Amino acid sequence: MSVEGMGVLVTGGGSGIGLGVARHLAAEGAHVTVCGRTEATLASAVEEISAHAAGGSRAGYVVADVSDEDAVASAVARASERAGGRLDGVVTCAGGNSWVGPITQMPIEQWNGALETNLTGTMLALKHAGAYMAKAGGGAIVGISSIASSNTHRWFGPYGVTKAGVDHLCQLAADELGPSNVRVNCVRPGLVRTEMVEAITGSDNPVRDDYESCIPLPRIGEVGDIAAAVRFLIGPESSWLTGQVINVDGGHSLRRGPDLRPWLEPAYGEDGLRGIVS
Repeated sequence: MSVEGMGVLVTGGGSGIGLGVARHLAAEGAHVTVCGRTEATLASAVEEISAHAAGGSRAGYVVADVSDEDAVASAVARASERAGGRLDGVVTCAGGNSWVGPITQMPIEQWNGALETNLTGTMLALKHAGAYMAKAGGGAIVGISSIASSNTHRWFGPYGVTKAGVDHLCQLAADELGPSNVRVNCVRPGLVRTEMVEAITGSDNPVRDDYESCIPLPRIGEVGDIAAAVRFLIGPESSWLTGQVINVDGGHSLRRGPDLRPWLEPAYGEDGLRGIVS
């Protein structure tokens, strides 16, 4: 039950969860291509991935903005070429959020930016990789969502909304592509120790304390926790599993989203956090 020799594309694979997933798959012999917007970051990531590679695994990168359709189509093609014409798996890790605050003060530019990266980027990967896999006879796609899609995270702005869209999009694709033996599933990480959330996980603070009080398994997640789940969903062990959204969050989804009030109230005020715009 191996992924050795498989061709896999990981969007957003230059850092964080995406890099961890790519490293994990290469360590089991998959040929991995990562894509992202910054070439220097990608080149460094490929060095790290290659250092962990096994079984003749080849690793490479493609510079691509996932909101650019031509760039995504090119990344899919390049990933297949690197694996000798195979594209067995795609993991859509590209995403992020550049704004937090009350919805009544949300800048439209930040809303649109999150939609383009998190949701449109996932759609384009599904569109082009799904078409390739359907013609080739099958494959597996894993969308990276978030606990913020299922449990409201007050003042997270567009992030949770776009990730809820990722959940539904992956389920829709699973329903449509199943007859072509293309499986599509989704992983919802909880709070995972990455660069993106270092302000929370990097030191003791009230927001981190609140997060930890909501996690039944008493620790913050690690990138390896998510990578292991993705590996299962890409691999042959999950060959009769599609359309699923799997929480990998230490049980956090059983409780509630975090309270960001200690950080945001000084900036927006108590009235601002309940929607009053001065």
